[in-house]
Amino acid sequence: MLTEGTIIALSTAAGAAAIGVIRLSGPEAISTTEQLFRARSKKVLKNQKSHTVHLGDIVDGEQLIDEVLVSVFKNPHSYTGEDVIEISCHGSRYIQEKIIQLFIHHGIRPAKAGEFTLRAFINGKMDLAQAEAVADVIASENEASHQVAMQQMRGGISAEIKQLRQELLDFASLIELELDFAEEDVEFADKTAFEALLIKINTLLKKLIDSFALGNVIKKGVPIAIIGPPNAGKSTLLNALLEEDKAIISSIAGTTRDSIEDEITIDGIGFRFIDTAGIRETQDEIEQIGIKKAFEKAEQAAIILYLIDSQSFNEEEKIHREKLNGLQTQFPNKPLWILLNKTDLTKESLPTTLESYPCLQLSAKSKTGIEALKQVLVQFMEKNNYQDESIITNSRHYAALSSALMEIDKVQAGLKDGLSGDLLAIDLRQALFHLGEITGEVTNDELLGNIFANFCIGK
Repeated sequence: MLTEGTIIALSTAAGAAAIGVIRLSGPEAISTTEQLFRARSKKVLKNQKSHTVHLGDIVDGEQLIDEVLVSVFKNPHSYTGEDVIEISCHGSRYIQEKIIQLFIHHGIRPAKAGEFTLRAFINGKMDLAQAEAVADVIASENEASHQVAMQQMRGGISAEIKQLRQELLDFASLIELELDFAEEDVEFADKTAFEALLIKINTLLKKLIDSFALGNVIKKGVPIAIIGPPNAGKSTLLNALLEEDKAIISSIAGTTRDSIEDEITIDGIGFRFIDTAGIRETQDEIEQIGIKKAFEKAEQAAIILYLIDSQSFNEEEKIHREKLNGLQTQFPNKPLWILLNKTDLTKESLPTTLESYPCLQLSAKSKTGIEALKQVLVQFMEKNNYQDESIITNSRHYAALSSALMEIDKVQAGLKDGLSGDLLAIDLRQALFHLGEITGEVTNDELLGNIFANFCIGK
């Protein structure tokens, strides 16, 4: 990606609005704006302090284009590390395009996707992990995903990775030094301290890798599968949670043939609820496909809600226990909660646990217990430390961390087996390479192109 010259783009959403913001970055940003801007104060922009705002008009010769506010950000104290101008104009699409075309006519080129943030990275205003977090902040749709993205943008992950990489680099340098003096049989690296460092790095890498599952869930919404026998009230529960009639409800068993899902935000956390086909023995080919999909959704879910009709609970308790044991065998590490539905229609004594799983009582139709269920879900996420700074949400980071861990494992095994320093050095270099990929200390044009191509124009 080219980063030469001065670039321009609309930084606010396209379309009619009250105001629009047009951003320029590069060596000619201030001087070109000077040519097209008439400040009411008659002040010269290049002589003004950074982070100042000026009222005036954008003109094309004698033609008035728009009354605007021009914000001046001088290098290196700007988002990109270059001279930056932001023009706040009226939000007419015609005016926005007219101003952009006017600047292009005066030698400014249109920005490519993510080029402002790319320049910020190249100019050392942020590392690569922080730059990627910028896109996540823009894309965040709930408080939890926004919070994680903000933590990463502020360098939470980067700081840990950089510190460990530097410590590892120091030891790698000592081992390389030993190779240079191999004939003199000297040791510069403290093997005991080196082993301790490798254990420390191994532990942190595993922690970060394990956090990816949680991070992905936070980013995309916590997937929750609602499963159970036909007519237990799964679709009614989905509608009650969403507070809209999303799923078709009927008294006919097997009405839901395919999965239906939608997302809501509860206390700032996104939850994606999935209504599935009723689980039962059936000869109906279409219904069988739906049941197969129900188990597939349960496999993908972070939490399984097993819904039971409390009216028939006692007489079918044995069947429910068998199904729960089957679910436990199939999904041994997945949180599973039992929901006893239609409690408004039964006078039976209901359990608080079943097969060691907690039972929650509710009535989806009358919406009794729905708020309690929502709070249980929120509390579960809070217990899983979704606010922890050390959460990986980026698949590129996950891949790099996994590769780094593999190399660290090789180094640890090599030390145990007494491998020579030159062989250890090879694996150490690879580990350093993969860790450097995360923050951008090791990079290439193809990687940068792939990352920033996914950004919006103007950021």
